[in-house]
Amino acid sequence: MVYTPLPDEVLKELLQPNHTKIVLLVLDGLGGMPMGPVGPTELEYAHTVNLDTLAADGTLGMHIPLAPGVAPGSGPAHLALFGYDPFKYNIGRGALAAAGVGLDLQPGDVVARGNFATLDDQGRVVDRRAGRISTEEAAPLVERLAEIQLPDVQVDVRPVKDYRFVIRLRGEGLSYHLKDTDPQRVGIPPFPVEPLEDSPEARRTAELLNRWIQEARRVLADHPRANGVLLRGFATDPQLPSFNERYGLRAAAIAEYPMYRGVARLVGMDVLDLEDTTPEGLFRTAARYWREYNFFFIHFKETDSRGEDGDFFAKARAIEKVDRALPILMDLKPDVVVVTGDHSTPAKWRSHSWHPVPLLLWAPASARTDDQYRFGETACTHGGLGIIPAVHIMPLALAHAGRLKKYGA
Repeated sequence: MVYTPLPDEVLKELLQPNHTKIVLLVLDGLGGMPMGPVGPTELEYAHTVNLDTLAADGTLGMHIPLAPGVAPGSGPAHLALFGYDPFKYNIGRGALAAAGVGLDLQPGDVVARGNFATLDDQGRVVDRRAGRISTEEAAPLVERLAEIQLPDVQVDVRPVKDYRFVIRLRGEGLSYHLKDTDPQRVGIPPFPVEPLEDSPEARRTAELLNRWIQEARRVLADHPRANGVLLRGFATDPQLPSFNERYGLRAAAIAEYPMYRGVARLVGMDVLDLEDTTPEGLFRTAARYWREYNFFFIHFKETDSRGEDGDFFAKARAIEKVDRALPILMDLKPDVVVVTGDHSTPAKWRSHSWHPVPLLLWAPASARTDDQYRFGETACTHGGLGIIPAVHIMPLALAHAGRLKKYGA
């Protein structure tokens, strides 16, 4: 099985424009497992009349996000869904966070994700997330951080969501090859920023950030919970090839969470504003912009969240929410609809797993249907698409949309 995408030069040669529209609907963490030795998965337990109709009229399969046995993070898993080699383009979490809040990145920038944290009077971590303070409580604290200046570099700090923020350094002679300060446990002090490479740039950047952290503790000292900061995921501009140029598509992203907005923005999609984050709201946003784009990436987060909570039934109910709203999307008459997840998040495991992910491809003008009629892991395992690498989903969608020519004489 080939796990790398089509070479860019081959893909460019095959592209042909037309007026078809493609939807990639991602139910985050869709794949699951039975809670016991036997039984249904969350998707199989859910009542999904509309998804089952698409399954009966389309073709099913499973995809492997990265490689067999490798549990993926959300960033590389989405890159693979977009047809990018996730091992070639390794996006740091800082870059995803920065792009997710609209903080532009340039080559040479250094960005990192930040958490507000609670420290005791000895400087030890008591709570890595500062009691999960709300976005409203965190916003004025971010304003304090944004006032901290460093010599010869521009510092920008932006709120992300709840207790999270992002910091960007811009200037000459910086390096993102740095060690995280988050110790990932309580009872010990945060780590200092240390270089991961022996270079003047990495040493200088570490010194600057350690100075910034010291100042951050000073300006936050009076807050009862968020009196410290933890930094991780140091990164820079990954300089990804443009999705629109790569596939000849005008692409829009409809997603609530900053990370998924970020990865979409990094590949060059237009990230649309959302007024309603329910499945109905996601699909109505697509309807509002339907004439302007020919590719829609629509992301629904709750399936993953409920899986990480270990709540089997809540994850099934989240899937049912999407199913009930699906007619709003289908009334737009897309030519190709792909429904899948970026990875599996079984409630039984409470975390991402390496299990293959259910995949549904609906394309009435071009799909060769199989004999499956129910969207679930068992049916998908026996579906006509087989088990494929995630990086092959985009070429399949393009082909079913009539956007790929024959290769060779």
